[in-house]
Amino acid sequence: MAASIEELAALLSQLNIDCEKVTHPPLATASAADEIALHRPGVRLKNLFLRDNYGRRHFLLITAHDALVDLKALSKAQQVSRLGFASDDRLLRYLGVRPGCVSMLALMNDPQQEVELWLDAAIWDDSQNINQDETLYHCHPFDNEQTWLMPKAGLNSLFKHWQRQPLVLPVAKRCGNTIKP
Repeated sequence: MAASIEELAALLSQLNIDCEKVTHPPLATASAADEIALHRPGVRLKNLFLRDNYGRRHFLLITAHDALVDLKALSKAQQVSRLGFASDDRLLRYLGVRPGCVSMLALMNDPQQEVELWLDAAIWDDSQNINQDETLYHCHPFDNEQTWLMPKAGLNSLFKHWQRQPLVLPVAKRCGNTIKP
């Protein structure tokens, strides 16, 4: 059974993780915030729920909101048989959320750790930012009518609590017909 927003908020409180909570019209895609000109501080994200060709492995890829990910190159780099988007049914089964509501916080609904977390190094490894643990990341709390601005340090605390080890990796992006690392 999927956790509730209240249970997630209670966990954050228990772990002493503060976040700013923003309520807004439903945002089903990263570009929907652009359409309503919603501006919030921090790093906007795109959350892609993927599966391998056989449907045996599942991945939550977190990247920049405007990234055009080259799934073929990512599959090859990670030695995974042809990555593709997982179905809405799989999203509900493995992460307990509807399309448009997925974020890193949905990992709370995967205690068996059937979904691997991949973080794009371009948004996670910010060697230019001295206070990178204070960097805020936009996360839906199981609902796309809210965005919680989560500090990186807080997300790392959640990963530790959930006994998760995210894989931080370079993600190849498409730029028109060309690919860049």
